Amino acid sequence: MKVNNHLDLEKPEKPAVVTIGSFDGVHLGHQKVLDDLKTIANNHGERSVVISFEPHPRIFFNPDTDLRLLTTTDEKASLLSQQNIDDLILQKFDHEFASQDAETFVKKLVETLNMKDLLIGYDHRFGKDRKGTFDFVKSLEQKYGFKTHKIAPLFINGTEVSSSLIRKILSTGDVRLAQTYLGRPYLLTGRVVKGNRLGRKLGFPTANISVDNPYKLIPKQGVYLVKSMIDNQPVFGMMNIGFRPTIDGKKQIMEIHFFDFNGDLYGKSIPVYFLERLRDEQKFPSLEALQNQLKKDADLSRRLISDNYINSSHN
Repeated sequence: MKVNNHLDLEKPEKPAVVTIGSFDGVHLGHQKVLDDLKTIANNHGERSVVISFEPHPRIFFNPDTDLRLLTTTDEKASLLSQQNIDDLILQKFDHEFASQDAETFVKKLVETLNMKDLLIGYDHRFGKDRKGTFDFVKSLEQKYGFKTHKIAPLFINGTEVSSSLIRKILSTGDVRLAQTYLGRPYLLTGRVVKGNRLGRKLGFPTANISVDNPYKLIPKQGVYLVKSMIDNQPVFGMMNIGFRPTIDGKKQIMEIHFFDFNGDLYGKSIPVYFLERLRDEQKFPSLEALQNQLKKDADLSRRLISDNYINSSHN
């Protein structure tokens, strides 16, 4: 997959089928769109092109937004590359781009990408004053020589799959339900930083995780069974997200105790996949009581790993 940061490209000879959207999460609804995109591309001998935006338009218009993203730009690009798309364009979303009217944008797609087919959501709007609806774009077909295809929503068990739905689910900590709509475990990528080494004293050394992107969604505070890929090998662990109330913690931290792993991770960036929520974070009367609970968490985690995740396709 080729990645470009703008639309100002030389017009290629091979025509393109294009779709536009934030694609936050690259969830099952997005994956259905991408399947349709690839089908049209194969049937018409076209390139499959996804146009997304950096930053997310809601963040551009309101940097103080409470919106939290399911995927960072790098995570989204990686997930899209796994979908075997030919080209990803991460269009810079700025004042100049936001002020562009919908027809000018469509004309640019035709002229720069040799667009012959465009997939657009049934409720998608783009361009200045959000006038770029499906019906408006369809009215431009003959003028610019392309065909418009309407994207229908995907429903699972009667529920429409959307990024906003998955965000709400993760805010409750139900990572298993989120996986139903994502099509995979929720992913968080973070750097391992130094902590206060309390876990080591309790017999459960931890890797403290720092996420650089302030808009990345962190699931609800609590204890989770997670998996990471370290040196291309799967490593399971249990992760705590919270303030560590037993020692009167002052700020939220994320720390992982990895099972059967002794390597040095400081400074490394690692992916963390959320598999199960084990329990809420709670305050214990003593460090000994906390240590006893950690042993119970570890026993439960190992049972879950053995029953559900060894030799499974979770990644």
